Amino acid sequence: MIFVFKTNVSPDDLETLQPLLYKHLPNSKWNFDLEDCDNILRIDSVNEITQPTIKILKDNGFDCQELED
Repeated sequence: MIFVFKTNVSPDDLETLQPLLYKHLPNSKWNFDLEDCDNILRIDSVNEITQPTIKILKDNGFDCQELED
């Protein structure tokens, strides 16, 4: 399942976030589209990861909101 989030992550933040996302979402594939005006984070996961993802980003000072279809 693909989950899509609107964030305020910038390219400079990726170095900080990568280890956190790898640690907390180990069985997921994810990427950021920082060219998009909403700085999109897409995650492909078989598990429900909405709340953990929002918590990881918010706990580290970032805005994160799931985008619905």
